[in-house]
Amino acid sequence: MIFVTGGTGYLGGYVLTRLLEQHHAPVMLMVRAKDRREATTKLWSGLQLHMDEKRFAEVLPLVSFVHGDLTAPALGMTKDARRAVARSCTSVLHIAASLNRKSEKACLNANLRGTLSVIGLAREIAHGGGDLRRFSHVSTVAVCGHRDREVVTEDGAIDWDRSDYDPYGRTKKFAEHMVRELLPTVQKTFFRPSIVMGDSRHPRTTQFDMVRAFCVLSDLPALPMRADGRLDIVNADYVGRAIADVHVSASPAYDAYHLSAGVSSKTAIEIADAMLSRFPGRHRPRFVPRAEAPFAGVMDRLASMTARKGLRGQAALIGSLFKVFLPYITFDTVFDNTRIVGELGQAPVPFTDYCGDLYAWAKEHRYTYPQRPLSDASLRLIERTNGGQGAWA
Repeated sequence: MIFVTGGTGYLGGYVLTRLLEQHHAPVMLMVRAKDRREATTKLWSGLQLHMDEKRFAEVLPLVSFVHGDLTAPALGMTKDARRAVARSCTSVLHIAASLNRKSEKACLNANLRGTLSVIGLAREIAHGGGDLRRFSHVSTVAVCGHRDREVVTEDGAIDWDRSDYDPYGRTKKFAEHMVRELLPTVQKTFFRPSIVMGDSRHPRTTQFDMVRAFCVLSDLPALPMRADGRLDIVNADYVGRAIADVHVSASPAYDAYHLSAGVSSKTAIEIADAMLSRFPGRHRPRFVPRAEAPFAGVMDRLASMTARKGLRGQAALIGSLFKVFLPYITFDTVFDNTRIVGELGQAPVPFTDYCGDLYAWAKEHRYTYPQRPLSDASLRLIERTNGGQGAWA
């Protein structure tokens, strides 16, 4: 059984779906909920992007829930729950994290304290007579720190002499260090996704921060970046498959993988031209790299606005997005993905193949996923047919 954190999140939904549907892997899912019914509803909220209610009911018996909170002492788990994990689980897949790149407090609490608590639970499994086969940690390419016009390999990503762009990259870099130092004898795998945006198979998404920034850029007549600057954007379905497949693999070739588009990353002008082909009435934007600093200044001022609603609220939101993401959009750095392509025997789908459909769907749905509540009939059927499965600890 796999102990999983973050399985109800955006990326976690892709990973969990792959584990359940393709690998038929039983998982013990840590979820913050007061009871099994609430946990089931929360999981459905995350997995409905990937399946209908009937399929959800079919895979749910593979899931056992355990109450937990990433930022609570000892993960907020009871002693009985911790014993159940230690007795049942043979691997740990740690996906949960704070993506709040602006808040150092949130990143410290989730990405450092939370990861330390997950490591502590893994040590209990390993040292308490259990069989801990692997500890997988979902990190980020942001551990690379300040870069410009580079191709970064996995072994060259972490350089402690480099400055970091934000608290997110800094805390994720140190989380990797903690895993290595505190689980020295456990087989470890580190996954570092680049910009994860969209699904190559359909235009739907439940994650809108980077999508909104992409749509805003697509609508501008002039862009504050180089036309030949590469954007390392990878499809979420590829990332989910990579994490799930490598985690269950008996012997991965490496201990760290960039989940990225790599040297096949498309340039800004290639993405612009893909949008032109999808929407023939559009005009190709001008590329004005010298405008990056003034543009960043405007975004900083917008981000400082206090409005939460109306046009001022929208402006403040856009400003806060670009204040965070602009350095990652304009640094023309890509992350070598040779390892994961070799492991899976498949490369990610180019962003240019699906960016137009993603743009159209996100704008049409006003950056909101049309959530469908789990019907009472389905809930009753699930509770009646699953019996002791999906247990609550």
